[in-house]
Order: sequence, then C-alpha cells, then structure tokens
Amino acid sequence: MKEELSILVQAQYPLIYLVTSEEERAEQAIASVAQIKPQRRVFVWTVTHGIVEYGQPRNVTQHNTVSPEAAIEWVVRQREPGVFVFKDLHPFIDSPAVTRWLRDAIASFKDSYKTIILMSPLQQVPIELEKEVAVVDYPLPNMEELNHVLSGQLDQARRDQLSRRSDAAKITTETREKLLSAALGLTRDEAEKVYRKAFVTAGRLTESEVDIVLSEKRQLIRRNGILEYLEEEGTLEDIGGSDDLKLWLTQRSIAFTERAREYGLPQPKGVLLLGVPGCGKSLIAKATSNEWRLPLLRLDLGRVYDGSMVGRSEANLRNALKTAESVSPAILFIDELDKAFAGSAGSADSDAGTSSRILGSFLTWMQEKRSPVFVMATANRVERLPGEFLRKGRFDEIFFVDLPSEEERKQIFTIHLGKRRPDITRFDVDQLAKISDGYSGAEIEQAIIAAMYDAFAHNREFTQLDIIAAIRATFPLSRTMTEQVEALRKWAQQRARPASDTVAEYQRLEF
Repeated sequence: MKEELSILVQAQYPLIYLVTSEEERAEQAIASVAQIKPQRRVFVWTVTHGIVEYGQPRNVTQHNTVSPEAAIEWVVRQREPGVFVFKDLHPFIDSPAVTRWLRDAIASFKDSYKTIILMSPLQQVPIELEKEVAVVDYPLPNMEELNHVLSGQLDQARRDQLSRRSDAAKITTETREKLLSAALGLTRDEAEKVYRKAFVTAGRLTESEVDIVLSEKRQLIRRNGILEYLEEEGTLEDIGGSDDLKLWLTQRSIAFTERAREYGLPQPKGVLLLGVPGCGKSLIAKATSNEWRLPLLRLDLGRVYDGSMVGRSEANLRNALKTAESVSPAILFIDELDKAFAGSAGSADSDAGTSSRILGSFLTWMQEKRSPVFVMATANRVERLPGEFLRKGRFDEIFFVDLPSEEERKQIFTIHLGKRRPDITRFDVDQLAKISDGYSGAEIEQAIIAAMYDAFAHNREFTQLDIIAAIRATFPLSRTMTEQVEALRKWAQQRARPASDTVAEYQRLEF
C-alpha cells in the first residue's frame, strides 16, 4: 500500500483520504514517500496542536492553525512542495467552511507538488469531495513487517539482564514463523505489546508462547465487539446426518493450500446454509473450522450498526473485514444472515440508508475479495433474505438443511447418548428415532437432557421411558410452525442443494 500512496503523491493527487488507526506507522510511510524527488516537507495537523512539521517538537507549531479552516488556509498560502497530513478531520469535514476550504485548496494545488492527506480510522467523505478524493485503506502489517517487530523485541530481550544469562531470546526459524503467523491481524503496536507480554509471562519466546500470543490476539480482536473468535467444537463426524454437505466440506479441506493453487483450483468463496432452525447449521460451521484447522471468526452484523456518527457503521464493517482478511486463511461465520439484512430494502426511510449501504459494501467485498476468507452463513427465513445473496457466484453453493430422516435421527441419538454415557446398549435408538419423527437435532438433544433432569430429581439413572416421555411432552417446531417449514422446503426443492440425500423423505410430511 506504500507503493500506491507513493504513486498518488508523485502523480500530484491533491487530496488523499488514508483510512488507518496506525498513525505512527502511516506517518513513517508518508515521510518516506516525501523523500522521493521532488522532495517535499511533511506537516501534521491535529486539533490539539495545530500544524507542526513532522519530526519537530509539538510546541514548535505554526501560529494560529488550530482551527481546521485556519490550517487549510495556511496550507493554501504555502509556496514550497509539501505533504500536509490532517489527523482526524472527519468530525469537522461536513462543515460548509471546511469543505469549501478543501475545495479551494484542491483548485490551487495544480502543478504545485502539494498534497493534503486526511488520516482517520473512519472514512467520511462529503458528497462535494467525492470526485476529488482518492481513498486508500492502509493495511495491517504483513509477515515481513511483523518480522521486524519480533526481531526488535528479541533484541530488546537480549539486552535484558535475564536474557544475557540464558538463551531465552534465541528461537528457531520454525518458532519464528509460528509467532509471526499468530500475530497476523494485529497492528504493529498491538504485536509489540503481545510479544512483550509473552516474554514477561514466560521469560522467553518459544513455540510454547504461541498460545499466549493467540490468546491475547483473541482479546484484541474481540475488543471492538464486532469480530470474535469462536472455539472449535468437535468434528464433522460428530454431527448426525447432512452427509452430502459434510462430503462437500471435506473435499474442500485442502482448498487453501499451495498444492490446490498449482492444480489450478480457485479459492472457495463460501457456502450458505438454509434450513429449519435447530438442525445443526451453526454446529457445522464450528466443526468445519476444526476439520480445516482454520480460525473461526464470527461477524456480529447487529453490532456493526452504530448510529452515533454518520459513516461509523460502514467503517465498523470495513475494519472487521480487513481484520478477517489479515488473519486469512480463515472462516468468517455469519449466523442468521436473514435477520441481519432483513430490513435493508426499506432502510432509506428507517435508518437513512445505512442498512442498504452495509449490504452493498458486504456484497461488493464478497464479489471482489481475493484473500482466502471462506464465508459460512446460515439463514432460517429465506423470504427475508435479500435476493442478491442467492445469485449464483456469490457463494460456491447453497445447501438446504432439512429435518433429519429416521436414519439420521438414529445417528443423532447415538451421538448425544454417547456423549453422556459410555455404554448406550440399553437404549433402543430405533424406537427413539421412530417416535421422534419431525424433531430437529436440537430438540432431540433437549429431550435427552429433560429426561436426565427428571431422573436426577428422583435420584436414579435415566431410561428409555424417560426419553420417550420427554419427546411426547414436547411440541417440535415442525408442528408449531408447519406452514413456515413447508414453505421453506418448497422453495428449496428447486433452488438449493440438499444437505442429505434423504431430504426427499420430508418433502411431503403430514403432521
């Protein structure tokens, strides 16, 4: 991205919007770009100190340049080539005076080798400037940059008194690679702090400290409340039914390897799981993460929306997707996609179009992303899902996860009983599967738990009859919401691929 910034400055672009939260790292890149002939002086504006030349003490400020209008006017008056960095101008940029001064500055910069760079973690461009500004997203550090950070921390550790008495700061090449991979997705400052924490905690940096880095990385990524790490749960073999879907996922377990690229295979985009609630769609996503040995990042789209400031919601989504790309290959899990975008069609009246812009940004990212981020999304109500998600090419495949068949219910009973008791031969799973017709996997599990509670209250072991009683006392979703389930099946019959070859058994159930 430094190369792109350099090209824009050398091409005399008058206004650049640099989206980043790493001010120091971005300033260093700008200062480096400014050294290319013709050399330019670099000045930095903040609302607290006004304009200060880069590298000078903050008290050496240009007179009366604290206000944005005065600062831009000062820039316009300069005759020498220069790069003028304005930090966090976005709260003021919608002011008519500030917008007008920026447009005046752009008009006066022709053939002057002067560039204004607006640096902010939040992208907010007034409509008056949209045709004039070049937007650049400054990426998070790559492996090479993180290697410099790690080397600096190791050098510091060697200078430490404890390190000089031991080999605590010596690491192998393999350990270095693991420590660097563990820190992908962090800013440079965050990586420095994590490496210091790992060294302070263990007195060394080895492969054993990778877990410390990963643990702290999870906390740092969760801090914004939009992306969160999910712990893997079981494997695909621990899920009853959905054999065709599990086979499809297993075949793509090595899709992100270099061998797959050499074979000519494209990177998979993602999969959409439609189906009846409680049939294991979310569990499949977590099991896939374990099967593929990839991190599972859950994107909470409900937390993306922030009405405190115009453009904040879009910035939240952009930062979350950027973080997901930086830790790729990874699985990005979006649960109940239909609820997240249910109101996007009419959002112009309800939220000034924020939902529509979020939807558009997300769809564009899905279409254009080149990073190995596999999107796994689930949905229960297809009628609420924007049609753009169902277009061919958005996802690699759309699967319909129906209620389990009798054979699949046998598997589900066997799995859940086996988790709770080492010997399940006393249970007749054939009978249980027959009487649980129309029950989802989640409802079967809850029936077993209810039977266990009842038996525990009577201070005895739970039995077949306890489970049967719990099943008969429950009204499954397929009966309480028959019309909705049947409508979903009818839609999926010609539009989605069945997760199991036994799905036809439930095409015309009568309850």
